[in-house]
Amino acid sequence: MSETPNTPAPAPSTGIADPAPLGLAGFAMTTFILSVINTNMISEKGGGDVVLGLALFYGGLAQLLAGMWEYRRGNTFGATAFSSFGAFWLSYWAIVHWSSGGDAHKTIGLYLFAWFLFTGYMTVAALRTSGAILAVFGLLTVTFLLLAIGAWQNSTSGPAAFTKIGGFVGIITALAAWYASLASVANETHKKQLFPTWPR
Repeated sequence: MSETPNTPAPAPSTGIADPAPLGLAGFAMTTFILSVINTNMISEKGGGDVVLGLALFYGGLAQLLAGMWEYRRGNTFGATAFSSFGAFWLSYWAIVHWSSGGDAHKTIGLYLFAWFLFTGYMTVAALRTSGAILAVFGLLTVTFLLLAIGAWQNSTSGPAAFTKIGGFVGIITALAAWYASLASVANETHKKQLFPTWPR
């Protein structure tokens, strides 16, 4: 009986799709819904549950996965950004879900201020990405600062003035992130630049 020579298995593909559109979309939608609530344009019992669902799965888990895939692609900026903001939304879910019902507005303000600092230095790094990404990070930095000040205002009659302003800036931030996601996925799919990203 003749032996059949062993055929080597095909090498696994080293290519990986760009995870940035997923990360940006997860960030954009979760930020958009929470920001609308922060503006007080929608105020209804249970509205926060919608944000928690998005924070856990789309803003949190999907972004965290996008960050891990960015590590695989060797993109330090994308890996740090998506992993961190995925963790932000997961931590937001945990804070609200396991809230003791206390009045921790000073600590929440500090939490948001710490994210303002992180986003600020990521904005410096974003200067070497694209205009679309830089706009997202610049707007998000302002959003976090406004929300931190709003938390420190501790209004008991609804969102504080700075929280409302932060909500409106957050909506603009979400729209900018959606645009960056759209541009990335559409340009890649059509193999040409349909939407400019203003590379730097």
